[in-house]
This record gives sequence, C-alpha cells and structure tokens, in this order.
Amino acid sequence: MQKLFYLLFDSPDVDGDALRDALIEQAVPAMRENGAREITVFASDGAVADGHPVRQVDPPIRAMVSFWLEDAADRGPSEAALAARVESVAGYLVVESKPMPHDLVVGERTKGMKQISCITKRADISQEEYIRIWHEDHRKVAIDTQSTFGYVRNEIFRPLTEGAPDQWDAFVEESFPMEALTSQHAFYDAKTQEEYEANFQTMMDSCARFLDHGPIEVTFVSEYYCG
Repeated sequence: MQKLFYLLFDSPDVDGDALRDALIEQAVPAMRENGAREITVFASDGAVADGHPVRQVDPPIRAMVSFWLEDAADRGPSEAALAARVESVAGYLVVESKPMPHDLVVGERTKGMKQISCITKRADISQEEYIRIWHEDHRKVAIDTQSTFGYVRNEIFRPLTEGAPDQWDAFVEESFPMEALTSQHAFYDAKTQEEYEANFQTMMDSCARFLDHGPIEVTFVSEYYCG
C-alpha cells in the first residue's frame, strides 16, 4: 500500500462547508469504488473559520485529502474525483509516520481541530541532519510545548501531478483542542504568560534548527475520517 496526499486549491471565497460536503458525499464514494482506502478529508470549513492560516500560494489551499492505494499508478479515477470539485489539485506520494496517533471514528468529525503545515528543510543542513533533528530532538519539543494530541508526518517522496509545487518537503498534521484555534495560551499548553513565552520560544528555537520558514504554508482544518 502507498499513501497519497492531495492539496486542493480554490478561491478563498469558496464556501468551505459546501466543498467539504462535496468531497465527502461525492468524491469519497467514487474514490472508494476505485480502490482508495483509509480516506481522510481535511476541510477548511466553518468550524475552523476563526483560525488565521499562513497563505502564500494563490489560489490558496482550501482542503486536503489523504488516502491509500495498492499502487499509486492507479490513482487516476481518485485524482479526477478530487479535481472535479476545485480549481486545481497537487498530489504527492508520501511516507507516513505517527509519533502521536489519535482516535478516529469513521464517518465523524474528529474532535478538536487540526493544523497542517507544509514545511521545507533548511538548505544549509544535510538530509540526514534534518531527519535526525526532526524525528529525534524536535519530536519531544513539539509534544512538550504544545497541547497536541495527534501528530502525523507525511514526508514527500515524489510529486504525482504535473506542476505540483516543489518548495515543500513534508506535510505535518497536528491535532489540537478546539480552543487552541483562537488562544495561543491553549495552543502552547500554558497556564501563565511566562509559561506561554517559554514554550513559544523553545518551539521556535527548535524549528529554526531544521526548517526554512520562507515557504511555509499553514492551514487549519476539520478532520473527517471516511475509512
């Protein structure tokens, strides 16, 4: 089995709830009929409308979908089902790891909210050092300084669609309590201003060791596990 991760681009004016419903009700059944499994829809819907995404690409990312296939070469029908709902898509073959698995219920919105970050390796460090810092040192920092209850890495192996943006190296899924969408204290699991400032600085210092923040893209989504 191979994991595929698709970014769905469309106007910021597109109704997020309507796009979510179209994906879940129309695209997902078509994908499942064509072999897709473990399908998850990540939608910038009304539940996360108060978040402040970091948007640099135009049109912006309005949703994301991940799924598994026996062979990524058979992705055509699933890709078409997604592309029919938005202005454009970018698909990638990814390698998944789960430092912090979280509970998923088929057909239901996952509790809390999810931040998905498109990240890029610093150009001045080796691939080996990048992976070591991210998978070893930063793993503990991310968990200790934030209210994260779910953490999934999707390291890009190769793009699947023509013209897919190539500035990113991975897509990082982090699940947070709903209040973290609008409260930095809740996001950084801090009860006091001093604890917030300490956790924030520790996190930023750790990220700076291995990430190039120039191309970063951050999207807040609701997660819908479709199975």
